[in-house]
Amino acid sequence: MSMDPEGAMAAENPVESLQEEATCPVCLEYFTEPVSLECGHNFCRACISQCWEGSDTAASCPQCRETVQQRNLRPNRQLANILELVKQLSLQAAKGAARDGVCGEHQEALKLFCEEDQTPICMICRESRAHRAHTVVPIQEAAQEYKERIQAHLKTLREEREKLLGLKATGEGNSREYLKQTQTERQKIVSEFQQLQQFLEEQERLLLAQLEKLDKEIVRIQNENLSKLSEQISHLSELISELEGKCQKPASEFLQDVRTTLSRCEKGKFQQPEEISPELEERVSGFSQKTIVLMEILGKFKDTLPSELERKRGVSFGAHRQVNVTLDPDTAHPNLVLSEDRKSVRGGDTRQQLPNKPERFDTALCVLGCEGFTSGRHCWEVEVGGRRDWAVGVARESVWRKGRISLSSEGGIWAVERHWLGHFQALTYCVTPLPLSRVPSRIRVCLDCDRGQVTFIDAGDEAPIFTFPPDSDFGGRIRPWFFVGPGSQLCLCP
Repeated sequence: MSMDPEGAMAAENPVESLQEEATCPVCLEYFTEPVSLECGHNFCRACISQCWEGSDTAASCPQCRETVQQRNLRPNRQLANILELVKQLSLQAAKGAARDGVCGEHQEALKLFCEEDQTPICMICRESRAHRAHTVVPIQEAAQEYKERIQAHLKTLREEREKLLGLKATGEGNSREYLKQTQTERQKIVSEFQQLQQFLEEQERLLLAQLEKLDKEIVRIQNENLSKLSEQISHLSELISELEGKCQKPASEFLQDVRTTLSRCEKGKFQQPEEISPELEERVSGFSQKTIVLMEILGKFKDTLPSELERKRGVSFGAHRQVNVTLDPDTAHPNLVLSEDRKSVRGGDTRQQLPNKPERFDTALCVLGCEGFTSGRHCWEVEVGGRRDWAVGVARESVWRKGRISLSSEGGIWAVERHWLGHFQALTYCVTPLPLSRVPSRIRVCLDCDRGQVTFIDAGDEAPIFTFPPDSDFGGRIRPWFFVGPGSQLCLCP
């Protein structure tokens, strides 16, 4: 069975055969908007229109000369799809050939470089319609130019890398130095506190020993005085009994030896017990002064401790004044339902018909407390239960209430939130997750207006939850703030 040379070539190089099938017989380039004639041949729409230009009625196929109607130009979408595949295959073949320095389309050496398309081409490509109007240069000249440009970039990139390496080394050196300094400070602190602890223990033992000695001296004097007083009381009781009996006798017998009786009465007068010596009293007073001085020193020492220690111990009711917070219905979002005593709020699904006052939140499901603070330290507790989608905290009285608001300290709100997805977090500029083992059921909000600080405490076990850093200025009056999602409920504790 014989095979024609064209078929043999197609079998040997199917990519070239596909390229030929995807080539317009008029412009000898890949089809652009391919259309089919009645005879079955395909052309570019622009090419066949140019061939038939000037003919008003019937025209012939440029390939088979069969007479066709001009209007019967059917877009060949299948050929257009195949054309895209042929282009991809040609591009892959061209890339493979380019690595060998040969044009993938014409199998000619790549001697030129097209500036517009940024690709090497052969001499035949240079004369094609695709590159005819482009600027081309010899490939070696282009390679030299681009090598110089890339070398310049390489120099800049190497310099940048060296700078970054230097910064990295400097940063690592600084970190090591800082860590060394912190380690030194740590050792100093441990050593100083050990010495301070040893000194305080020695002073404690010394003072307690002196007090014990002073206690014994006071008890000795007290016991001696009691013994003397008891003896005198007994002697006086006997004398009184004897004199009472003598007064009952007849006058003649009573007056016998009356001088001796009077003398005994003179001797029987009460004698004052031994008083505490001035020296002992001075010693007691000296200890009182020592105690006062010691308390003052320890008080000043504790006052100078970092406030972080106090924060870790939690904020107590003693440091903050408890306030009775009630909810302000004029600020409540229409979806929020307040109790009659205005001590609890529930998030509803239905929007109530309420007057749109300037102070009312109209988008965020928020409500403010009636109370406002500009100075002092205050605290209150909120029962949050086990539900999700709520937040408690404080807000500036001037906080924005219409439309979308920023739930963060930058927006004038300092709060912690239980997100509807279950996350427990602080509403900072970048939301801060709170890695607690459990979400509190009752939260204490502690507001320090003078320091510009808000602290949240688990009211159940007094454990700290989160503290916003002190702010030099809250920016005016501060009020309790609450966010309640649909189905959630918050209750203010009495």
